[in-house]
Amino acid sequence: DSDNDSDNDSDNAGDGKRVVMSEYIEIESEVDDEDPARIYLYTNLPLTAATTAVEEYDSPAHMAVGSPIAQALTAVEGVLRLTLHGSEIIITRDLDTPEHALIADISALLKDFFL
Repeated sequence: DSDNDSDNDSDNAGDGKRVVMSEYIEIESEVDDEDPARIYLYTNLPLTAATTAVEEYDSPAHMAVGSPIAQALTAVEGVLRLTLHGSEIIITRDLDTPEHALIADISALLKDFFL
């Protein structure tokens, strides 16, 4: 039981590992080995209205008229495509956007969105 534990441990956001953002939100990430433009993020919170629902957005313009989470993710530079499924996010990124920066930005956005 340490008082040094941080509620926002986003220092690991670029590791492609687990980020514990608070006692309420956890995010794990991985980059697709076969397609480095694709990033998978897994949360402990539902991101779609129904856990079996799938939301697919093929562009930032499409995201801008989508669900509230999709609309919020338009603020993250480098997101080209988005799929939300239950508590999973699949991002296709612009390869000029570093994966660690994108993961950190999405993690911060989700924290702000849910807390």
